[in-house]
Amino acid sequence: MWTLIRRTAPFVRCKSCYSDHSTTRHFYTRTSNGVPTGLYGFDHLKSPNGFQRFVDDAIERSSELVDYISEMPSSVEIIRAMDEISDAVCSVVDSAELCRQTHPDREFVEEASKASMRISEYLHYLNTNHTLYDAVKKAELDGHLLSKEAHRAANHLRIDFEKGGIHLCADKLDRVNQLNMDIFQLCREFNQNIINDPGHVDIFQESHIPKHIHHLLKPICRLTSGPSRESLISWDNKKEKGFRITTDSRILQSILQWTSDDEVRKMVYIQGHSVPQANHEVLHELIAARNELAQIMGYRSYAEFIVMPNMASSPEVVKSFLLEMSKMIKPKADEEFEAIKNFKRKSCGQKYVHLEPWDEAYYTAMMKSSAYNLDACVVASYFPLGQCIEGLKMLAESLFGVTFHSVPLAPGESWHPDVLKLSLQHPEEGEMGYLYLDLYSRAGKYTGCANFAIKGGRRLSETEYQLPVVALICNFPGSHNLSVRLNHHEVETLFHEFGHALHSLLSRTDYQHFSGTRVALDFAETPSNLFEYYAWDYRVLRRFAKHYLTGEIIPEKLVKSMQGARDMFAATELQRQIFYALVDQTLFGERLGQTRDTSSIVADMKRQHTSWNHVEGTHWHIRFSHFINYGAGYYSYLYAKCFAATIWQKLCQEDPLSLTTGTTLRTKILQHGGAKEPADMLNDLVGDGILRYCNGGIVPDITSFSDEVKLMEDKQEQILL
Repeated sequence: MWTLIRRTAPFVRCKSCYSDHSTTRHFYTRTSNGVPTGLYGFDHLKSPNGFQRFVDDAIERSSELVDYISEMPSSVEIIRAMDEISDAVCSVVDSAELCRQTHPDREFVEEASKASMRISEYLHYLNTNHTLYDAVKKAELDGHLLSKEAHRAANHLRIDFEKGGIHLCADKLDRVNQLNMDIFQLCREFNQNIINDPGHVDIFQESHIPKHIHHLLKPICRLTSGPSRESLISWDNKKEKGFRITTDSRILQSILQWTSDDEVRKMVYIQGHSVPQANHEVLHELIAARNELAQIMGYRSYAEFIVMPNMASSPEVVKSFLLEMSKMIKPKADEEFEAIKNFKRKSCGQKYVHLEPWDEAYYTAMMKSSAYNLDACVVASYFPLGQCIEGLKMLAESLFGVTFHSVPLAPGESWHPDVLKLSLQHPEEGEMGYLYLDLYSRAGKYTGCANFAIKGGRRLSETEYQLPVVALICNFPGSHNLSVRLNHHEVETLFHEFGHALHSLLSRTDYQHFSGTRVALDFAETPSNLFEYYAWDYRVLRRFAKHYLTGEIIPEKLVKSMQGARDMFAATELQRQIFYALVDQTLFGERLGQTRDTSSIVADMKRQHTSWNHVEGTHWHIRFSHFINYGAGYYSYLYAKCFAATIWQKLCQEDPLSLTTGTTLRTKILQHGGAKEPADMLNDLVGDGILRYCNGGIVPDITSFSDEVKLMEDKQEQILL
């Protein structure tokens, strides 16, 4: 129940449990009949100050349940009451976080922030309540009276209490509570600094910037002197036009990919990887606080504290896995580096050139275009956003027999005119849940793409079920314009986030504690990574990818070219992800000590684990928000890629749109959320060959993933040589 701080990382969790759905009443299925409501369908949230009452009600109901549990009812009732407390608190936590990240009204955002802090303080009371802890221990010991899922819930709840320090003496427990509050504030400050200080570079002479990305930049001008500096005549002064380039991640990537001017790319790269300076101190304090917390709790490091409950079980297992992959990928990554360098040499007409980090995106894009005759604008012409949404609907119906239907929003339910609401329906099971879509970029909005929980699914009784509600947040250009065309990376991202959403919406757990993506950290990204494959498969794309003007289905030859371009620098991208994961493990590992100089550590690791040099004066890690949301857990993305590759090859590749395939995915993975051990679910899904046991932990089998990036054949060639 109390993994709530982690839950504020934006995505959702859910599970399913099959019973007689024809007689199940569904709760939280509000549809618009013109009656005003509040944000997300919560009546309290009709106005910003409604968040105060929302918190008050959650605390009041939770307190009633605490009193009820103190009477020591049956073990079944204890676990059910604990889950209701979790549901009440999570509704506030998740709604407040979504509001903070997406609402355009500052008053709503401020009240949501206050609500978040108040409910976090109440959480500390719950986490240190010995009555609840004793009741959970009693229920766990009465395991034979509980269902398997209820017993697993009791076990997880006890562990969560102990991770909160309830077993410590009063002084240590007070310190743990203070550290948790400090960490919460530092995480928020780190992310807010990234938003407040994205950095910028002013470039004069418009010709330095390609015209097709002018719309991303802010036009500026400056006065320059004319021929006679002494003259004060107004026409003797003229305006020189230019652009202010804000170096947030989206604009930074566009400049690096499309701008031919080396100096512009260099300036933008250095600035974009040097801010916000304030995060140096925030990260140092965060590392220290997490390390102290872990040591008070009896762990050697924060990495051990985070990794131990997951499949990997220890930082040593994670490091071994990452170093093995790093060693395996290095020859191919070095080969790709030399290919890029040679291409730059030929393009520049120079015998000797240095390949710099700001060159990578520009020259790899040119090489892909040259090798496969690809034009990004042509590719995007087949992916208008409206068609992509239809593709998601088609995919859900083909695989799972479910349909998405647009439903009107009640007055007060939405936070912006761009928001859409979809209801998920099953022909036999009825309503499955609700999905909000907030897809367009706007000022002040969360800058990434993510899923946010609003309500987790849970069984209320034999005939009543609380439906999951989630929000899919993206930042595509435009506003309320379904004809906006996505580049293929954006399409892939949309499918990834849709995988998270389906994990929530298709589940039916008895307890919202296990709802959807509330699973082991190193399993949570597996369904979303699996759904990325559907964004690349021609058999899927031909069903929805149609030219925005002519309606022509995307040519298979074009898709093959896209696939070839994707694979050209697969080793370079994989090496980068391994490097990120190693840095994450190192910063939150036991040997970092009290050093404040994280920049030199990161620089040394980049030289050791990538083919690229470190640019002095840059500090990319101070804007890497995954250190906040996935501290010591970034390796989970690589676990997920390996698991997803095996599932795709063994289960989905032969017939990716088969209802049989989808039913297998749902009944063996998606419906269970966190109610089963992930290793058991993976083995049940595809049999042997998806994971292996290593030094007391679990690592993915990398055969399928290595085959995708052509590592295994390269390894065999090395052995033969």
